[in-house]
Amino acid sequence: MLASRHFPEPPPVKFPFPNARLPLRVVLLLAAAALGACAGPASTDITANWSAQKLYTQAKDEMNSGAYDTATKYFEKLESRYPYGVLAQQALIEAAYGHYKLGDRAEALAACDRFLRIYPNNPDTDYVLYLKGRIDFYQDGSWFAAFSRQKPYERDERSAKEAFQTFKQLVTRFPHSKYAPDARQRMRYIINALASYDTGVALFYDHRGAYVAAADRAQQAIHDYPDAPAVELALAVLVDSYDHLGLTQQRDDAERVLKLNYPHSPYLSGKLPSREQSWWSLW
Repeated sequence: MLASRHFPEPPPVKFPFPNARLPLRVVLLLAAAALGACAGPASTDITANWSAQKLYTQAKDEMNSGAYDTATKYFEKLESRYPYGVLAQQALIEAAYGHYKLGDRAEALAACDRFLRIYPNNPDTDYVLYLKGRIDFYQDGSWFAAFSRQKPYERDERSAKEAFQTFKQLVTRFPHSKYAPDARQRMRYIINALASYDTGVALFYDHRGAYVAAADRAQQAIHDYPDAPAVELALAVLVDSYDHLGLTQQRDDAERVLKLNYPHSPYLSGKLPSREQSWWSLW
């Protein structure tokens, strides 16, 4: 059996002063002080002593030069430091626009909603509503441009519906606003897009053989958007779905409505567009 081995004890730690041990908290404080000295002077805010007018002027200059990030930060500082007055209200609008240009949709919408909540009777309320509608209208770069690259069942139309409601509020509250004509055009565009969305989904279901779902979605498009161009295809999908379901009376009724409203429709032949066809081009 091997004898146990013994190792010498390590020598005691020597402190700089005899019989003195520095408390741990003192050591930590000294270390922190040394680190602070090495870090150098803290960065200063160059806008600390700027007046509201100077903040606004500098922010506008940055905005005009395309430096939206810096401009937005200046506007937010102004609104935070000088929360009362016309400049603070204008700064909040400008900050919303800055976030919009930077692609910060959530921040831009939050700024718009905050303005509308705090200053509901501001003379620029129509502009803020218009800006908010545009933010949702162009969600993800361009909501409607994306239609040409995506199938209808892959797209969430919620932002378009929110844009429509905002534009509707604008034209209802401010019918003579200079932004109202453009808002009305966008509303019509949204209606057509949403109708095409629902019709595209119905067509997708029809090609998959899900005829009940196809009929339901086509009926929804016809009910919600009766004046949209996509209703022509929705009626055709309805005819085809009812035919496959063996609902002869409903099929004949839908076909009669299709003939009455679209006497020259190419869908009267009973042939629907293929799944590969770009559904957005139908309207």
